[in-house]
Amino acid sequence: AEMKHRQELHQKSVQSYSNTAAELLKRFEESLELEQRQEYEKMRDMMEKGSLEAQGRQEKLKEEHRRRAKNLNLKLREAEQQRLRQEELERQKQAESRERVRKLNCIQAEVLHLNMQIEPYFKQKELVGLDLSGYSNRGNQLCSLVSGVIKLTSEGGVPLQEDILNAERALMQMRELIADMHEKIAAAAAEKKRIKEEEEKALQKKQEVKAEVEKPVPQEKTTRKEGLQIKADASSMQWYQHLQDICDQCAASINDLNNSKDSKVKKIKMDLQKAATIPVGQISSIAGSHLREIFEKINNLLLGKQISSGGKMVAISQHPQGKDFVCYKLAEKFVKQGEEEVASHHEAAFPIAVVASGIWEFHPKVGDLFLAHLHRKCPYAVPFFPSWKDGQPKEEYQRLLGYRVLDNGVEQQDNFLKRMSGMIRLYAAIILLRWPYGSKQAEHPHGLNHAWHWLAQMLNMEPLADITATLLYDFLEVCGNALMKKYQNQFWKMIILIKNDYFPRIEAVTGTGQVGAVIRLRQFLENCLKQKDFPLPKGYLHPAFWRS
Repeated sequence: AEMKHRQELHQKSVQSYSNTAAELLKRFEESLELEQRQEYEKMRDMMEKGSLEAQGRQEKLKEEHRRRAKNLNLKLREAEQQRLRQEELERQKQAESRERVRKLNCIQAEVLHLNMQIEPYFKQKELVGLDLSGYSNRGNQLCSLVSGVIKLTSEGGVPLQEDILNAERALMQMRELIADMHEKIAAAAAEKKRIKEEEEKALQKKQEVKAEVEKPVPQEKTTRKEGLQIKADASSMQWYQHLQDICDQCAASINDLNNSKDSKVKKIKMDLQKAATIPVGQISSIAGSHLREIFEKINNLLLGKQISSGGKMVAISQHPQGKDFVCYKLAEKFVKQGEEEVASHHEAAFPIAVVASGIWEFHPKVGDLFLAHLHRKCPYAVPFFPSWKDGQPKEEYQRLLGYRVLDNGVEQQDNFLKRMSGMIRLYAAIILLRWPYGSKQAEHPHGLNHAWHWLAQMLNMEPLADITATLLYDFLEVCGNALMKKYQNQFWKMIILIKNDYFPRIEAVTGTGQVGAVIRLRQFLENCLKQKDFPLPKGYLHPAFWRS
């Protein structure tokens, strides 16, 4: 019974342990399930979190993609707009270029048309006694200038605004040339008509004066010796010879550059010559700013700076003799402008003279060379009347007097007087005008005292037929007003001396067909004496001009 009781207790104990173990196993399993559920929940939370983060990143990537796509589209639109703008600018540039070419062609057509109008008027020469060759020469120069602009444009591609301005200036000058030619023809016709009406009266008066002058024949030599000279005074001839020596020395110094056979040196010579002479040929009275631009170009060239000429950069430093060569050619060109341009258009003397005066002031060598060239072509600017030497060929003597002697003979008297008149007017205008932008302390390089000296020397020399009356009129018309203001009573005494004492001598040597210049001088002096005033010359550059 005890054993059984022990067995029952044992069984109960085992059962109790078994139940406890079962409960512990159950709790363990529950704990494992809980851990699994927690792990699952944790994994699920992590997956959800990762999914949300991935979704967030994806949204950010999408946003970044949209932003980049937007920027790219914006850049593409900007690039397209830029391309369209460039195309529009290119179209505008091409249209502007075509318009400029068209304008240049129109200008050239009008210039050529106007130039063709000059030729038929050569027949007027016989009708009115007027030589129109100067107009023809100037017209051809302007046509060449416009053709040169168009040629440079065709080589360079796109015409520049400067090309248009140069062509328009040439057209304006051509219009002025034609207008002036018509005016000159009309004036010459009227002058001829008036001369015909006054010729008989003038010839009658000339014969009376000549008879009075020739009466004291035995005293002729004494009168000439005590009164007027037939040669220039010694000081004038020394000055003349000194300038010729300077010119000859300069010509000798540039001999290597002038006569070189080397193609590179020849090219340098041509570039320098164009750089020196083309701006002088472009001088006109269009505007003060235009003259200042031309002056600066020439001045910079002489100072050794590089300047643009014919689409290339040019400087005198390109050759050791560059500066002397430019000075020589520049002086020569100024004189040629007087001989051709001023001879045909008297008003052209003033813009050319003021630039020449400025260059002379800053570069005195150019002034000396200008005078030397002027005296060679127009000895009356000294004044110097070359005398005939025994055994001297006639052609050589005529050249010394300033005539052009060609294979077909000597130039006509009208053309000779026209050239001398142009050079004297330019000389007088240079004396009259000073470059307005020079040093205020400096004096005029060749001022009014030289005008007074020239006039006094002319009146101390026996007059020559035609030339004396012509040049006195030209010189006084240009410088008379300035001389009147400076010398006052002395000047008026000189004018009265010309009218009362010198004029009869001029009439005495004047031939039948040479009275035109004498009548013009007499009327000019009589009008000035009557009005007690010498008017400013036509074309004078007033202060307001420099503000244009």
